[in-house]
Amino acid sequence: MKLDILVPIHTHPTGTPVEFTGQVAAVARYLDADVHALVLDADFPQAASVLGNMLIDVPALIAGAKAKCREHGVAVAQALEVEMGTASSRLRTTHVEGFTGTFSGVVSTFGHYHDLVLIGIGADDLTSQGTAEAVIFGSGKPTLLVPQADPIAAFEHVMIAWDGSRFAARAVSDARVFLERAQTVTIVLVIDEKALPDDNPGKRLAECLARRGIAATVSQVQGRGRPVAETLQAHASEIGAGLIIMGGFAHSRMRDFVLGGATAGILKDLRLPVLLSH
Repeated sequence: MKLDILVPIHTHPTGTPVEFTGQVAAVARYLDADVHALVLDADFPQAASVLGNMLIDVPALIAGAKAKCREHGVAVAQALEVEMGTASSRLRTTHVEGFTGTFSGVVSTFGHYHDLVLIGIGADDLTSQGTAEAVIFGSGKPTLLVPQADPIAAFEHVMIAWDGSRFAARAVSDARVFLERAQTVTIVLVIDEKALPDDNPGKRLAECLARRGIAATVSQVQGRGRPVAETLQAHASEIGAGLIIMGGFAHSRMRDFVLGGATAGILKDLRLPVLLSH
């Protein structure tokens, strides 16, 4: 049975760039997965001011903005169809119209019915960051974050950010399809960021993976005061890893949670593909 990947396509304020379809197609081909493009067509509330409506044709402005959003969504969906070409993966597209503030919840709910959610993150793109945050903690499914501006490198070398926590354990389980395809797997522990289990968690994970036919080596790094996300992504670049596997962590179970340092850092400064699970 093929994997089914959900890909949200934003249309406002800047919208998901057409170029991102190349990254989506690359992941679909690598995993031999089907793709469900969820196009989020933005709607806008009507102005409540009678005077404002007299001075400016607000309904016409709103209609024009909605049309522009839908045109962008159609363009991205068509580009994705071209990028996927004759691949065995199947593409289907769904358009959902609503106010932009509701879309994070919509994507999270759609994620319940897919194996993986693939989200493109742009620099200083608060919309995609907000969607990713909601999906990581609300969909119950792994979320693959990909920099929108950079072509995807090969996933032959996968790096696991490991601290022995349940969040990291969940991420490793969710990433099995990537780990089984990888030629090299490196387990990385940041040893000066927080207290780690004293029973050699890296070695234990390597032994666990070995029992499943996945060979992995263990590496220990020091952050030396740098943010954890920076340390992990810098080390991944140094060793040539094309994908980081890590657990998504928040300090509270409340809806208005405070993101853990590594999770927040990844969302704000994503440098390479990262698979997050919670």
